[in-house]
Amino acid sequence: MSAFHDMKLKALDGQEMPLLPFKGQVVLVVNVASKCGLTPQYAALENLYQQYRDQGFSVLGLPCNQFAGQEPGTPQDIQAFCSLNYGVTFPLGDKLEVNGPHRHPLYRLLAGEGAEFPGDITWNFEKFLVGKNGGVIARFSPRTAPDDPVVIQAIEKALG
Repeated sequence: MSAFHDMKLKALDGQEMPLLPFKGQVVLVVNVASKCGLTPQYAALENLYQQYRDQGFSVLGLPCNQFAGQEPGTPQDIQAFCSLNYGVTFPLGDKLEVNGPHRHPLYRLLAGEGAEFPGDITWNFEKFLVGKNGGVIARFSPRTAPDDPVVIQAIEKALG
């Protein structure tokens, strides 16, 4: 079992969201926000999810309000925004912190000391590609679109 798959998050609806069901899948973990210039990336993330989910791929969207307060809403606001504006069907977690003293343990694993790709998250929509075994394969900057060929190639390679 990997440290990634041992994690338990809270889903946007307040239910527990263990990451164990993602074991054997390739997961793109993204810190998301509803009021960011990069928010339209939700559309490409949903397209990726639809395109590859039957091959064992998932997107995991994790709302974060640490960058210019661009995710101020309640869980209900966030869910409604994502559903109505982008038709999001991939899993969404509850708001969490990705940097600083209250950094969520998942982000300590993804980007903390000793991580494969360490360093603070720079903005909303930073992406981590996690392999079937729970190891981090790649990290993509917020400005790298989800449908950028470099992201798609990494996903396809990880799916095997």
